Amino acid sequence: MHENNPLKQYFRQPAIYIDLPSGGKFYPTGTLTMPVNNKLPVYPMTAIDEITYRTPDALFDGQATVTVIQSCVPDIKDAWAVPSMDLDTILIAIRIASYGHEMAFGTQCPKCQHVSDQALDLRNALASIRPSNYDTPITQGDMEIYFRPMSYKNMSDNNTLQYQNQKLLQSIPDSTVPETEKMSALSRALKDITEMTVRALAQSVAAVKTPAALVTEPNFIEEFLKNCDRGLFNQIRDYILENKAKSEMQPLRLSCPECKNEYEQTVTLDMSSFFEPAS
Repeated sequence: MHENNPLKQYFRQPAIYIDLPSGGKFYPTGTLTMPVNNKLPVYPMTAIDEITYRTPDALFDGQATVTVIQSCVPDIKDAWAVPSMDLDTILIAIRIASYGHEMAFGTQCPKCQHVSDQALDLRNALASIRPSNYDTPITQGDMEIYFRPMSYKNMSDNNTLQYQNQKLLQSIPDSTVPETEKMSALSRALKDITEMTVRALAQSVAAVKTPAALVTEPNFIEEFLKNCDRGLFNQIRDYILENKAKSEMQPLRLSCPECKNEYEQTVTLDMSSFFEPAS
């Protein structure tokens, strides 16, 4: 940016200010500049940001989201480091700053299949997000397990692997290879999914403390999760999923205008369609 540009005063200005659910915790040094009042300014998207969000390759690997976050929330220097508990808050804020607080979306009633248009007040969506609690460890005997939110980089990598495995699973039944090879491919795909699930849980474990050691090495933690008893594994998994759900936009409670059936619908934020202005 040229400091002496006479048009600088006409550049975009912050539209809203947000508090991060994390309070700025979990960001590696140098990835976030926290304002003195802890409120991050959020700018509207530029035309270049919109073009970026329509680039399929950038959407697939998460780069579009990273680019837009760093453009619209410049205090975030490396959006790959954004903890999962902050992501929905940031994306909602960018949507509000760019297009206003009301977002239209289509929905289909699961009972009568009627399709209708609905409107969501994103200010209410922001208010529904609660800070997750990563301060309380799980205690198992003389062992304490401490947690942290995934980074956006972790989330993006895991989503890419999950997509690839899903495509593989879908292609196996239609392939012309012999049944024995199909079963072998299916077995490998299911093993990969299991490995990915364990790795994702390990990424949310900050440390395991025992009387003899404080273990933070990811490979040691992943090996521990593969070999701990089923009850402890499920307790760790449920703790992580519960905290993740708190920091996400809550499902919408809708009523079908046709049959009056009430149902819930989840609105996904990390997609290009979320940022498209109403036509």
